Amino acid sequence: MPKHIFITGGVVSSLGKGLTSAAIGMILERQGLKVSMQKLDPYINVDPGTMSPFQHGEVYVTDDGAETDLDLGHYERFTHARLTKASNFTTGKIYSSVIEKERRGDYLGKTVQVIPHITDALKEAIVAGVTDADVDVAITEIGGTVGDIESLPFLEAVRQFALDRPRGEVMFIHLTLLPYLRASGELKTKPTQQSVGKLREIGIQPDVLICRTEVPMDQDMFKKISLFCNVRPEAVIEERDVDFSIYEVPMDLTKAGIDRLIAHHLGLRLDGPTPFGDWADMIERIRAIDKTVEIGIVGKYVELHDAYKSIYEALSHAGIAHDVEIKLRKISAETIDSAEAASRLLEGVHGVLVPGGFGERGLEGKIRAIRWARESKVPFFGICLGMQCAVIEYARNVLGLDGAHTLEHSPLTKHPVISLMDDQEGVPKGGTMRLGAYACDLTEGSLARKLYGDDLIDERHRHRFEFNNAYREAFEASDMNLSGTNPERDLVEIVEIPDHPFFIGVQFHPEFKSRPLTPQPVFSGFVAAAKALSVDQLPRAAGGSAKPAAVAHS
Repeated sequence: MPKHIFITGGVVSSLGKGLTSAAIGMILERQGLKVSMQKLDPYINVDPGTMSPFQHGEVYVTDDGAETDLDLGHYERFTHARLTKASNFTTGKIYSSVIEKERRGDYLGKTVQVIPHITDALKEAIVAGVTDADVDVAITEIGGTVGDIESLPFLEAVRQFALDRPRGEVMFIHLTLLPYLRASGELKTKPTQQSVGKLREIGIQPDVLICRTEVPMDQDMFKKISLFCNVRPEAVIEERDVDFSIYEVPMDLTKAGIDRLIAHHLGLRLDGPTPFGDWADMIERIRAIDKTVEIGIVGKYVELHDAYKSIYEALSHAGIAHDVEIKLRKISAETIDSAEAASRLLEGVHGVLVPGGFGERGLEGKIRAIRWARESKVPFFGICLGMQCAVIEYARNVLGLDGAHTLEHSPLTKHPVISLMDDQEGVPKGGTMRLGAYACDLTEGSLARKLYGDDLIDERHRHRFEFNNAYREAFEASDMNLSGTNPERDLVEIVEIPDHPFFIGVQFHPEFKSRPLTPQPVFSGFVAAAKALSVDQLPRAAGGSAKPAAVAHS
């Protein structure tokens, strides 16, 4: 049976539990162990699929089509854990399953209560999150903050889970904040003491405390936290804000001894110091970067960084591979209300990326931005709705299909170049979504084939409307190449314009498969084209550069 690590958080939300959990998973993998990763979220939504990105950030999609929390993106970027629908459970999902059982009569007329029925369902979910039989360590992150009403059933469930298991098979790691008061120049430990106190009231004693801080801790502080929180001094770990990149976190935690603490508590054998070789080389490469490429992100949710988290990380990975810093120029699509605005707001960028999204707001602004990139010969990359907007723009302005649009937002358009397939008509909205990994055939000689180096790929989808095959002949007779198709349903997945420095739109979400050491091929090609433009055709952008997404927002 696998050993289990539960990671909780205190004081405030958004401390970085997901990142810390992923870093711990990576450390254990580099010690030769197999890990599984899971997130338990206390919110009542069944999944984040219907939540606004302004509320929750991006919706991350797994191969099997689960719409999940964005922290699962961290898990996949740092580890090789296989994530599935069982890797993310919410209050809504747990309660739905319990109520369904009650309606079927599975509880034989018993009164259904939080304890034991909800907590039992949560314990079953934890077991289900171990996605492979040979997993050595299962890491489960508990969302929310200790003290939240919503979190109480989850914390009670993991307390019971630890009680059910033999001693030494379960470990609790608590991530907390040490606020720094600049006026007095002091780090304060009281919030951490209160957070651990709340956890202990529930019956959970942390085995390791990880303290987020922006300034160094001194030895007296380690001792004070140890004394008041009942955690041994060596098990109090400083997690200071990183200088360059979030990808430094695993190495910093290892320097603090997290690998030895976990091995000691769970009875694991370590084969010497945790090796970081290629990872350390990557960090040094990031530190040495001295060139900047500016990418214009034209989207609907640019005000919230986490709304396009995986896209920004994928750009960063490609930037590392090509030794350039990615400077993001975030442009709200609604502000591009004319061709003049497109030129003014995008002038000087080395690439334009239009991400996915739902809803009509900002759609015409995205189309204007794409036209500017196409006509200005600036590298363009469209993802999901961004690809659909590229099809609409080309249909209107090159093929002369006046009023071409998507049926999603213009049901009376004369030219629905984006539409539902016949078998989707009349099906409830959620039932028509294409979710998860689908295959795609790549055309010989295409840019897509060159980037992937293969003729058959699979990528993850999250969308409802498709390229309308009724217009396929018109596009194929033009300069736009329909270079990728789904072999099962003959759906267009990729469009590109060969007579352009770089112009490609993909129906899927390639950002979900990008990794720091292996950047996603289309992102890599896009950044390479943008770098070439920055060197050969355009002057460096005025003003100071920003760090790549994985650096600037660490």
